[in-house]
Amino acid sequence: MQQAVLWHLRQAAERYGGDLPLRVTAQLAEAAAAPIASPETTTTPRPPAPPRRPSPPPSHDEPELASEFATLDELRETTANCTRCKLHTGRKNLVFGEGNPNAELMFVGEAPGAREDEQGRPFVGPAGQLLDRIIENAIGMQRADVYIANVNKCRPPGNRNPEPDEVAACLPILKNQIALIRPKLIVAMGRVAAANLLSTTQSVTRLRGQTLRAHGVPVVVTWHPAYLLRNPAAKVETWEDVKRVNRMLGRPEVPGR
Repeated sequence: MQQAVLWHLRQAAERYGGDLPLRVTAQLAEAAAAPIASPETTTTPRPPAPPRRPSPPPSHDEPELASEFATLDELRETTANCTRCKLHTGRKNLVFGEGNPNAELMFVGEAPGAREDEQGRPFVGPAGQLLDRIIENAIGMQRADVYIANVNKCRPPGNRNPEPDEVAACLPILKNQIALIRPKLIVAMGRVAAANLLSTTQSVTRLRGQTLRAHGVPVVVTWHPAYLLRNPAAKVETWEDVKRVNRMLGRPEVPGR
């Protein structure tokens, strides 16, 4: 090994006319003088693999959204005749959303049902009536104080979950709504809303109680009111989620106390 290094040293010296750069000379000389290590000393044991860190909570915390529209009314007019996806062919009404355009609290569901499609308003069926009671009795607000919208604005056939291409076509409308309203907090109701706001595949059970953000806005994940109608026992969990919403908004956990 040393003989080979010295040969390279001589060759380099001839190339530089006997005047090697100092850094090159020092490196070559050090290599030539170094003892040859035995195979046992050249093999270093691999350090143990670091423990796997738990997956961080899902977040789609892009910088705060900026809308290309000046107002919600302008956005509504632009999307009123939307044909971005196949759902428009079977709808009776596009369900844009409704509520306070300056709301500090925004509720997001998945898509309209039959009654919403009939009336062109979000959450007006039995699930909507339950949501109204939650807003009034558990939060201490009126429906007109908050803003209510869905990920998709048109009803999927048979109330099935929206398909990926349908969500992709409609999500820009929701993002513009968030950008225009600038809520202090978003409540994502159900798996579809949570999955698309947070870009996650985690279940509602896993997401509940986590510190989450989407597009610069804190997000609380809870059960969809329709799920609560089918599973009344889960209302206890929703009550805990709502108390957390109140705390995050600086309101009493229980209205009137």
